[in-house]
Amino acid sequence: MVGTGRKLRIALVGVGFGAEFAPIYKAHPNVEWVALSDTNPEKLAAAGGRFGIERSYPSFEAILSDDQVDAVHLVTPIPLHAEQAVRVLEAGKHCACTVPMATSLEDIRRIIDAQRRSGKNYMMMETAAYTREFLMVEEHYKRGEFGTISFARGSHMQDMEGWPEYWMGLPPHHYMTHAIAPVLKLLGKRVKKVHCFGSGLLPQERQKRYGNPYPVETAIFRLDDSPVAVEVTRSLFQTVRPYTEAFSIYGDKLGFEWQQIEEEDPMIFSMPQAAFSRGRKIHHEMVVPPDRQDLLPPEVAPFTKRSVFSDGKHLSFVQGGGHSGSHPHLVHEFVSSMVEGRKPAIDAITAANWTAPGIAAHLSAMRDGEAVEVPDFEMELDSVP
Repeated sequence: MVGTGRKLRIALVGVGFGAEFAPIYKAHPNVEWVALSDTNPEKLAAAGGRFGIERSYPSFEAILSDDQVDAVHLVTPIPLHAEQAVRVLEAGKHCACTVPMATSLEDIRRIIDAQRRSGKNYMMMETAAYTREFLMVEEHYKRGEFGTISFARGSHMQDMEGWPEYWMGLPPHHYMTHAIAPVLKLLGKRVKKVHCFGSGLLPQERQKRYGNPYPVETAIFRLDDSPVAVEVTRSLFQTVRPYTEAFSIYGDKLGFEWQQIEEEDPMIFSMPQAAFSRGRKIHHEMVVPPDRQDLLPPEVAPFTKRSVFSDGKHLSFVQGGGHSGSHPHLVHEFVSSMVEGRKPAIDAITAANWTAPGIAAHLSAMRDGEAVEVPDFEMELDSVP
């Protein structure tokens, strides 16, 4: 436990989508209390009333100055992530942050440095690393059932029309951790270099904020110390396709493909045991990934199946249980890491390794597919005196 055995005190910043996490923290057995904060007073009051949470903070600064707060969970707009994370860590508090970690290599390094100097935990709350689908595939992989991996791909396609202004013209691969994180976590590798091409053309007005001309980007990543290549496509605008956050992976014994449509189930492919012959038939089976409540304390386990906003319109709510049941797993890992005095599973270096490939990919796209190396942040950290 924190300090002399007491439970944790958490401040949750951002109660739009972030409100999904409020009752999970409130129910967690190692959390004393959760407080809410938002720049919209009406939304803040409504969320507090809905979940029976009386504690709130009128500003981010008020949280940083309160010594009672042990940890801060940021669910704020992308442009704020890096600066807010650094300030949380410099204030001597643990930090959880929604994806992406940052949108520049410089800001990634600032967060790593702030985490190192503070000694506090930083965790990027990557939902794709805790979905039912990923946890199922991870079990198959750990048992060696895939055999030798030969290829993997990720895809995140989502129409962002009508979303907040900061999304307009965002480089697609600046927000691609959902598509690559499952593969990198599964293989235990980092990206070494990338070739990427942009596709399509945004209207001139939409290019102004970020200088990005592309509604879609497709990249091929070379992993460090691995023969496996990973393909990732990310679309934000001008692409008529239902929402998907997907990954697929193929070995010489087993293959997995995420469902084409979110309402469907994923597919497992397996090789017949018969000797090789021309035209052999590969088996396919649609599977229902098991719910993994067994990995969680009973107080928060039900949240894998129950979405907080049962009447909400955000896609994570509509899908049920929030991003395929991942939310309580994220909360439990963040809380457990603090209670046990260890690094979280998605610590600052891991978060950097999952975020930087997208930043490098966009740089490559802007250079017409030129190879761009991805920094080795762990090696950089080891060189710090």
